[in-house]
Amino acid sequence: MEPKVVITVLSALIAVLLVVGARLKALRFIGHAAIRLIVGALALFAINAIGGQFSIHIPINLITSLVCGFLGLPGAAALIVIDQYILS
Repeated sequence: MEPKVVITVLSALIAVLLVVGARLKALRFIGHAAIRLIVGALALFAINAIGGQFSIHIPINLITSLVCGFLGLPGAAALIVIDQYILS
């Protein structure tokens, strides 16, 4: 094979892999964000179920689920503090 053909084929393969890889990374990020959103909503549900005895109620919506899902325990604690001391 001629070197021009080999270089062209390799360049095309690299370009295809870059385009496909970029899309897969975006899909992977969306998947991780969706999982964290669901975990945050479940954690808020557990906090509301247990915290009902202590008059703790945090509404489960997109923003609070994202805060709890992405920040974890510190985010949940911050939401409880905001609910108890700032909003009350």
